[in-house]
Amino acid sequence: MKKFFGEFKKFITRGNVVDMSVGVIVGSAFTAIVNGMGNFVLKPIINWILALIFGSNSLDGILTYLKKVEITDTATGITTVDLTKSIYIDWGSLINAIINFLIIAFVLFTIVKIINGMKDNNEKFKKNFDKLHVDKNERKELKQAGIKLSDRKAVKAYFEEKEAKALAQAEEEKRIAEEKAKADRLANPTTEDLLKDIKVLLEKTLEK
Repeated sequence: MKKFFGEFKKFITRGNVVDMSVGVIVGSAFTAIVNGMGNFVLKPIINWILALIFGSNSLDGILTYLKKVEITDTATGITTVDLTKSIYIDWGSLINAIINFLIIAFVLFTIVKIINGMKDNNEKFKKNFDKLHVDKNERKELKQAGIKLSDRKAVKAYFEEKEAKALAQAEEEKRIAEEKAKADRLANPTTEDLLKDIKVLLEKTLEK
């Protein structure tokens, strides 16, 4: 029994089970948002447009009868169609289903686009913040330079200038090292250098 409950505890505390539970709860709330947006905002607008076009705020009357059964009220003499016994194609329900699908798709697209935009902005902000993250030594440098850590623009400009100076110094050191290596080679030529010099002299002699 103890082993059984231990396995049960392990099962319910696994990451995928917890994630699935959170997904179901969030999905239910998300469905309520989508349905509310569609039923209470977009659908009334569409029904208003339909009322202007067809004179009715519903598409229920758009039918094509394959078999039409009519009944007449003996008291009033009014003839109506008995839909329970008639065979018909309900174009109105089909159009309503398509409209509902488009509403849900539009609402989902809008919400996902907003969420993705917020996510991109958050990642961009985090990336910029990480770039401005300073350690203890850099805090001291900023303090000595009279720059406040809260002044992000000044901090960014300071480190950009520092990086530019470091690159310039590295380039200068590289140039000096190359010149020194060239001077050392001229002062102490290798056998290969001597052979190259002899070749150049011979070519000049032959040209004369």
